Amino acid sequence: MTKKGKIFLLDDEELISEVLFKALRNEGYDVMKENETDHAIEKITAWDPDILLLDISMPGRSGMEILKDIMASDLNTQVVMLTADDSAESAVTAMKIGAVDYITKPFNTDEVKIILNNIFEKEALKKEVTFLRKAYSDTVEKEFIGESKAIKEIKATVEKMAQAKVSSILLTGESGTGKEVIARHIHQLMFSNETSRYAPFVSINCAAMPESLLESELFGHEKGAFTDAKTLKKGLFEEAKGGSILLDEISEMKLSLQSKLLRVLEERTLRRIGGKQEIQVNVTIIATSNINLIEAVGKGNFRQDLFFRLSPFYLHIPPLRERKGDIPLLVDYFLSYFISKYNKNTLKGFSPEAERLLMNYNWPGNVRELKNVLERFVVLESNEIIRPEHIPNWISGHDTIAYSPVGGRFILPESGISLDDVEKDLISQALEKSNRNMAQAAKLLNITYDSFRYQLKKFGLK
Repeated sequence: MTKKGKIFLLDDEELISEVLFKALRNEGYDVMKENETDHAIEKITAWDPDILLLDISMPGRSGMEILKDIMASDLNTQVVMLTADDSAESAVTAMKIGAVDYITKPFNTDEVKIILNNIFEKEALKKEVTFLRKAYSDTVEKEFIGESKAIKEIKATVEKMAQAKVSSILLTGESGTGKEVIARHIHQLMFSNETSRYAPFVSINCAAMPESLLESELFGHEKGAFTDAKTLKKGLFEEAKGGSILLDEISEMKLSLQSKLLRVLEERTLRRIGGKQEIQVNVTIIATSNINLIEAVGKGNFRQDLFFRLSPFYLHIPPLRERKGDIPLLVDYFLSYFISKYNKNTLKGFSPEAERLLMNYNWPGNVRELKNVLERFVVLESNEIIRPEHIPNWISGHDTIAYSPVGGRFILPESGISLDDVEKDLISQALEKSNRNMAQAAKLLNITYDSFRYQLKKFGLK
């Protein structure tokens, strides 16, 4: 059985400690128990448990003294006090010293299990947050890469927006150009000081879910607001309080929901579904779109007033084919990143001829496509230098005519081509363009969601 965690039990009551010892062992914990305080600190330090269950009233050294020693040590052990004092005054004192919780005797083992489980869940969440913060600080700024004139202008504009702490921003550009990376960069610049550097950043893809579910995700709902609303749920606007919310592909949002979003932008308040209370919304709203919103307004698919409300702070991210000078920088960054990730130090880079092929290709999937191609090279290639013969046909120029519609038809190369290969490649491209969103990928190929899932299974794609 996989152990759930390490627990040290220090209690002088033999019967209680034995019962608890067995119960926790059966629950899957790795448990050590002691009934005396002699050398207890040394044993605890040597074993380095996740949690110490510590009786306050111990013969010899008291539980309070041991607690103080634990708090003064370098151990990351969480301490839960066991007490027979109904008033719990001593337990409260212990928590002021550093204990995370206390349990009053007599107790049942289920109560102990619940408390321990909560502690482990909180610790797991802390570790995840620490990891994500580190990953965020290590990668976000570095992935906003480019020295082209367009990127330099974007960086300068982003810095001005962040410094002014504008309340709403609109980013447009083709899929894969890096809109989310820039959104995270804006957030990082806005909330970089000591008091706000851990401000939340939440995101949602507006194309990934139906209108009713999207509304609930954004605004939350009250208990009983609809059939499945069994509990109160806070929406993402509330979760992003004091930080930023990214509304990815806002152009896919239905008109009825756009009007509710407009109210949030104008009044900075919202009501949960089924609620009557006005809730203040203190967030920076960053919206993205991969289509021309002016054309969407003209077609009646996007509210003009919402566009005007978003457009004062607007940035268009040019496609990679219009800033090819950034390709070498991106190649160097992603190649180094994946070589480190997959421990493939044997790969040294590209030959000049292979580099020219990368520069000449138009990259319809933009930075995301380039990143995916480089990851493929690092994982699959065993050569030190990647040469033209290692470059996929659709990049090198061979057989590309099979993927170019002419007069409403796809032209078959003279040498022929595998239909399965064509289908698999189009499925892969749709996934790349939709940022792995299956519903949106199916829409790009004009097939049903179920048909798309069948194709994924057919070709062994994930």
